[in-house]
Amino acid sequence: MDRAAQSERILLAVSSLSAGGAERIISEMANWWASQGREIAVLILEKSYIDHYQLHPAVKRISFDWQLPRTRLHIPIQYIKNKLILRNIALDYFPDVLISFVDKTNLRLLFILAGTGIPFIVSERVDPRYHNIGFFWSLARWLLYPLSDALVVQTNSVTAWANRVVPRNKVRVIPNFVRSIPGPDKMTKGSTCHHPYILAVGRLGKQKGHDILIQAFARGGARSKGWRLVILGEGPERSNLEKLALNLGISDVVDMPGIVSEPAEWIFKAQFFVLASRFEGFPNVLLEAMACGCPVIATDCPSGPAEIIRHNENGLLVPNEDIAALSTTMDRLMEDEELRSRLSHRALEVRSRFSQTKIMEQWDDLVENICTSPK
Repeated sequence: MDRAAQSERILLAVSSLSAGGAERIISEMANWWASQGREIAVLILEKSYIDHYQLHPAVKRISFDWQLPRTRLHIPIQYIKNKLILRNIALDYFPDVLISFVDKTNLRLLFILAGTGIPFIVSERVDPRYHNIGFFWSLARWLLYPLSDALVVQTNSVTAWANRVVPRNKVRVIPNFVRSIPGPDKMTKGSTCHHPYILAVGRLGKQKGHDILIQAFARGGARSKGWRLVILGEGPERSNLEKLALNLGISDVVDMPGIVSEPAEWIFKAQFFVLASRFEGFPNVLLEAMACGCPVIATDCPSGPAEIIRHNENGLLVPNEDIAALSTTMDRLMEDEELRSRLSHRALEVRSRFSQTKIMEQWDDLVENICTSPK
């Protein structure tokens, strides 16, 4: 079947289009389908004045500001208002299928749209076995996810969890794809660092393990050899990470520029990339670093890195949360230019393994299956 000729109306839902992995993928999916002539809308559930990711002109952007109650007494009234407004928005658009990203957004919409007859696909974007969303939200997930038409997870390692939440025939594994990245010759900005540097990218939160990376960097010989550590991103752990670098005596060689518009501009100039996360979903930035030909080191955390990296072939894996092992591996890669060159060359194969065309075909198949299934 000619996929461009398919006419399903698709509504994608996410909390915002701020900087983040789920937000990036959902905007890229919307743009891909819109460029093929599909009727696409993106429903955003949090008030946001500026989108970090831009949508194709043909994508309809539907903004809904989920209002919080002023006091506890207003909880039921405000919730009913939110529910009625959001339900009417969805019914006005009435998609052939709704695809929702991230746990709490999934649950809100599943509950609000129950009984509308709108086919519903939910997607978990981080490993739910390690990402704690609280007792009541977790209970709601067990109660509401079976109402969905499909549950998408990103790695095979999460399927055992998914099979306990919904019937097996509703579980689909669809990883992230490598977005289209401009070549280094197209980059006009990026790092102004004149020293060799190690790069990390991700929200400055506990999950991303930047504290582990800073300790490993301090423990090794990078500083004495004139190397720097650059961490891109923003988040609640910034002050703690700055204090950690200061206490370890390396604050002068650790840079945290914040959120940048194009991480690839920094990736192309990095000597190598490190992902030190405690747990993941399917890390976009690791894929992007490899697609740029950057040598990579990643913790063998649940889940994602081990399904992307083939150890010692296209990247290096280290035990999760092992500062000593990470430090030793970073030193090894710093000292071995030939190893960096070999890993750089082999890393590029993620462009074909996780191409947007291949992964979007999986989404197309799922959407077509849901839309043509007897209701």
